[in-house]
Amino acid sequence: MKLNNGIRLTWLGQSTYLIEADDKTIIIDPWLTNNPVCPDELKTFESIDVMLITHGHADHMEDAVPIAREHSPTVVAIIETAKYLESKGVENTIGMNKGGTLTVEGVKATMVTANHSNSAIEEDGSIIYLGEPAGFVLEFGNGYKIYHAGDTNVFGDMQLIGEIYQPDLALLPIGDHFTMGPREAAYATKLLGIPAVHPNHYGTFPVLTGTVEAFRKLTASQDIEIVDLEVGGTLE
Repeated sequence: MKLNNGIRLTWLGQSTYLIEADDKTIIIDPWLTNNPVCPDELKTFESIDVMLITHGHADHMEDAVPIAREHSPTVVAIIETAKYLESKGVENTIGMNKGGTLTVEGVKATMVTANHSNSAIEEDGSIIYLGEPAGFVLEFGNGYKIYHAGDTNVFGDMQLIGEIYQPDLALLPIGDHFTMGPREAAYATKLLGIPAVHPNHYGTFPVLTGTVEAFRKLTASQDIEIVDLEVGGTLE
């Protein structure tokens, strides 16, 4: 599969992606330092212009603060997570909520629903609430749209996401245990009416048992392209 007109998407493992478009670099759910499957040579960057965070679990934002301090990107997250990052000295944060759309560095980002546990972390014996989990639909300057579902199970309103935003590519978890597995993900593709999907959030740890092979079999009757990208691989 090729992406549309100059967009490059690199999978860094779990739910972490690097997207390069229109001379800007976007990172989604930055988890690198302790990510056991991310290649070491891909854990540092020349520049990051935009950072998007779907929720506050460690495997989605553990490296948000050091990356933000080094590269000073615009950081977009649900408002409680944005406030938390501000308290850690992160500048250029934009807090938003589900249903909202903003344009950052030429990319239109819409925050949409995800079904997952509350995002919270423990610091000094206290639980800090980081807001609800979410997904993003990104529309680039050439009209190409990518839906990053974040961590979620399947839910009926995925049909609305497909009808309203009509994404060209979905980035969907299939690992099971903490997110939907292949069976629910296959139904998600049907609800979305999506032409192509890259499965993620699998294989990082033994408990994440979902496989691309199982997902492919369960979507065999659908007119959909399964992009089996290796960790560190790039679509462009």
